[in-house]
Amino acid sequence: MSNTIDQKLAQDPAKTAGAALRAFFNIVQAWDLDTEQAMTLLGFDRRTRSTFFKWKRDPESARLTREKLERLSYLFGIYKGLQILLPKPESADAWIHRPNDAPLFAGRPALERMLSGNVADLYVVRQYLDAQRGWS
Repeated sequence: MSNTIDQKLAQDPAKTAGAALRAFFNIVQAWDLDTEQAMTLLGFDRRTRSTFFKWKRDPESARLTREKLERLSYLFGIYKGLQILLPKPESADAWIHRPNDAPLFAGRPALERMLSGNVADLYVVRQYLDAQRGWS
């Protein structure tokens, strides 16, 4: 994560958190994810479920950790990459649900990889899409 992100977050953490979480929940809706999937992508588990719903209800109340910011950054990059590679929004949004023959996915949808709960898997999917765009 860059110092620029840290500086912006330090300047106005509520505004940054609010904007990031609103974007995240819009992506969740576009990708047709359920609550459990959204929680996993953001790094929540059953013990932190109430915090997830508080953030959903009031994004500005969130205090984003570096790990949450990292997850959001990868998810935003995945979303943007798909929108560029697949200009029809419905195709871009459906991509994560479709089986994928790339060795990285072994015939499974990218969403399965993303739902492992590991930040590294979000990174790998983002890296794969950047490579497909010619951004390695």
